[in-house]
Amino acid sequence: MPPEFDIAPTTFHVTTHVHTDGPIPGPHSLLTLTSSAYGADGVLIGTFTANLRELPGATLHPTALATWRTRAEDWLLTRRASRPPGQVANDYAAWVTDLGERALFVADPEEPDHLFVYWYLQRFAGRWPFAGTVPALGGTPRPWAPPPCPLRGCAPVEVPEPTEVTAA
Repeated sequence: MPPEFDIAPTTFHVTTHVHTDGPIPGPHSLLTLTSSAYGADGVLIGTFTANLRELPGATLHPTALATWRTRAEDWLLTRRASRPPGQVANDYAAWVTDLGERALFVADPEEPDHLFVYWYLQRFAGRWPFAGTVPALGGTPRPWAPPPCPLRGCAPVEVPEPTEVTAA
């Protein structure tokens, strides 16, 4: 992924939440992709949500299978109106591009979201449309929040009140 860089006042931050059927992309599939875009002032400016069809030849990882068996209703929600991975990746890349040249991907190193999003965008859209990445965790408060999870079994996410962000 592109390196981290300084945040400018015209930057957009994109937070992402995914559901998968395994730990790594390729052998396993991205099932849902949900993102929220925030302006530098922390105000939500747009969202993107899609369910994706499984990759041809990909398999459901045994650990993921055990988890999804306890969340059967959520599994069915991930399969509802699912679209081909290439179509979703290209639509998502276009959505990010429409945000402007300074869209930053907010990555949580503890979650696989950035790995799956990067792999799918490179594989199907042929590009990484973000200007860079910023960590989701850190010493300074961030004015953005992960997008609300569309599944019932997810923990609810509280969106923080908008706060002022200053450029580094």
